[in-house]
Amino acid sequence: MLTVDEAFRKFKSRLELNDREQKNASARHTEVREFVRTKFAIDRDFLTGSYARYTKTKPLKDIDIFFVMKEAERHYRDEAAGVVLDKYKEVLVEKYGEKAVRRQSRSINIDFGVDVKEEDKTDYKILSVDVVPAFDSGDDYEIPDGDTGKWIKTNPQKHAEKAVDAHRAYGSQWKGLVRMAKYWNNNKKHGEKPVKPSFLIEVMALDCLYGGWSGQFDREMQAFFATLAQRIGETWVDPAGLGPPISASMDATRIANARRALEEAARQAGIAINHVRQGRNGEALRTWRELFGPMFPLS
Repeated sequence: MLTVDEAFRKFKSRLELNDREQKNASARHTEVREFVRTKFAIDRDFLTGSYARYTKTKPLKDIDIFFVMKEAERHYRDEAAGVVLDKYKEVLVEKYGEKAVRRQSRSINIDFGVDVKEEDKTDYKILSVDVVPAFDSGDDYEIPDGDTGKWIKTNPQKHAEKAVDAHRAYGSQWKGLVRMAKYWNNNKKHGEKPVKPSFLIEVMALDCLYGGWSGQFDREMQAFFATLAQRIGETWVDPAGLGPPISASMDATRIANARRALEEAARQAGIAINHVRQGRNGEALRTWRELFGPMFPLS
């Protein structure tokens, strides 16, 4: 039987992309990038978001692709932000079909119709990508916010730099812990995700994971869940210091629901730790599996 530490290390590895997943992801986002370039004047495009920061969890979906448009497309900047989103959706429907393409607040989502099987397996395929129109704005970028009709500033490179610094400061375990917490957030037993957007977990982790790596995954995760529960109601600003708060969508009801779920996660983690103290390793593994979901190994 696996020890709890061995199980966590296996879990951490399972949440990392293997070669086959990387190959499928590359093929999919390359296909989208090449198509969009035939429809808009694009200065450059690049991967961003949690996929680019290596904090994306599984099943792998919503890979963010930034499309920085040339001056020839600047007329969109003078329109309400929803106009460019509608145009991108219209164009992507041509290739992927109406059912596969969905307009979101700040991007267009393309769903590739991949089934998620038992233990969250997808035959090494990614589920979807998010297409993000953008313009340069000095050293930063402006992207459309369809909810407000305005263009907002962002800088994904600054997000990436902060993640790299946090990972280094935490014994190169920070990204693994963030992926685990995001995977917990995706557990179907919750129904709707307790913490939305999932990026909020990563933003909170920049401040909530402190003091350095202790060397014990189970105690780190218990402390992380407990701290997230205590601080979920705070205002969490954009790490780049540009856009609206990342926690803006967490209203009072969502905060209360998330706090309950996080407190329960911390409680279950404590039960699992106590099982180990009492020599009940199998019970500890089963408790962690219930907490996280089917990718947490029992053997």
